[in-house]
Amino acid sequence: METIYKLHMGPAKCAVDLGDGSERGEYVNQDYILHTLGRPHRSISLMYCYYPLDEGWPGRASVVHANPDVSFAWDYPYDDYFTYKGGLGGSTDGEPFTCMREIRAHGQDVTLTLTIDPHVSDAHLAAIGEDLRPFGRVLLRINHEATGNWFSFNRRCSYQEVADFFVRASRIIKAHAPNVQTIICIGGIEHKGAEEMEKEAEFAQTIPAADIWSVDKYMALHWGWPYDVAETGGKSHSRSKVRDVYDMTKASYERYCQLNGGTPKPMIMSEFNADGDVTGAYDQAAMVQEFCDILEEEQADWFTGFTFYQFRDRGRLGLEIEDPNNPEVGIAQPVMETYRKLIHSERFLPKMTEGEETQLPVTLRWGSSEDAEGLAIPLHFEGNPTFCEVYFEDEGNYMLEINGHWFWKSPKAKVIDMMSAFYKKPLSGACDMTLKIFAPPASGENDLSLEDGLFNSYATIEKMPKIRIRFAPVEK
Repeated sequence: METIYKLHMGPAKCAVDLGDGSERGEYVNQDYILHTLGRPHRSISLMYCYYPLDEGWPGRASVVHANPDVSFAWDYPYDDYFTYKGGLGGSTDGEPFTCMREIRAHGQDVTLTLTIDPHVSDAHLAAIGEDLRPFGRVLLRINHEATGNWFSFNRRCSYQEVADFFVRASRIIKAHAPNVQTIICIGGIEHKGAEEMEKEAEFAQTIPAADIWSVDKYMALHWGWPYDVAETGGKSHSRSKVRDVYDMTKASYERYCQLNGGTPKPMIMSEFNADGDVTGAYDQAAMVQEFCDILEEEQADWFTGFTFYQFRDRGRLGLEIEDPNNPEVGIAQPVMETYRKLIHSERFLPKMTEGEETQLPVTLRWGSSEDAEGLAIPLHFEGNPTFCEVYFEDEGNYMLEINGHWFWKSPKAKVIDMMSAFYKKPLSGACDMTLKIFAPPASGENDLSLEDGLFNSYATIEKMPKIRIRFAPVEK
């Protein structure tokens, strides 16, 4: 460990983000997700609502407006997401900020889906912007699936008013938080051969106002869950051909470009999956694999990324199903292993660029999960290790990677056992590999007193950790 090199982490060809909690499931801590999947995501997607003018706020709609006559997930006075505890007169001590801090400390960005009452004042929107300032790059999806008819904001306003609100909210929030990038999520091209997107005239203005374009595409979906069971001939579910979903997503992107004067912007799927309620567990995994195979076959560089919806679900839209006897337990589905293999493949991995040799002390910069400066430490392995450990003397917050497997080192941790990097990928002989180290902000927040604190955080490493590698048991 005499030589160390600078290292830059940049964007993957196709980013992978992950939904973690919604109206269908609870938030799962990032340690469990990291150990399960073996790598961090570009971003973790959280889903919240902000209806501060409503009776019962900030209670969750299904709790404060519980009604036995409800027969659809969105049949409440306001959307049944977790409630955003910030905003005007609110606090950043609770949700979603507790989750956001954990997500960023684990080397990931935050995608915040926020349904907002379009009648809130400019002051409410300014307050949201102020809330989001310390969290580096935040991807903010405002009033998603805006051309639908199920969310409360669509029932309260015309489509034109919803579109006008998106433009207003984007402008005000970004004025207070330039670190925020807004996402417009509308229906896009929803039928083969269609030349225009749904509600195109009303929403054309949102396309230049947003930083990122999006559609939500479920290759199969049971929208009647949990109030009925999907059966053959039923009217509360659907299934599409995987190729058709890809083609309509690409057509949506091309139409977005046309409406933006030919200038492209990042294009993502903010919700992506096939519902096991419709397909069964095996076809669900096969459809996810097929879509990603098409991305590779087509070399779909126009497609920036997708958010898999979601990690743990009370229905069958998760990598895990929530155990009905214990909500803290998840039951892995076949799509879990499919997804894990996919996100470790080349198209979905962040780009690592090794730079010049450097010396301690060294200051590492964390901009985002797609722009971070770290260290590369060359290591030699005689074969598959019996012990592989890293010992720290400092209280740094680090993300470590070796043999394709990632680990989090919290400020309080002193020893990280990295042997799990070799359980599924044992070494077949002697080889050289690199230990990578990055330093996202320990608190999950940036230091806004710094000149560029809105966009970057910094950590200085004074002393390298000690690495213990052994190739035989201590005693035989």
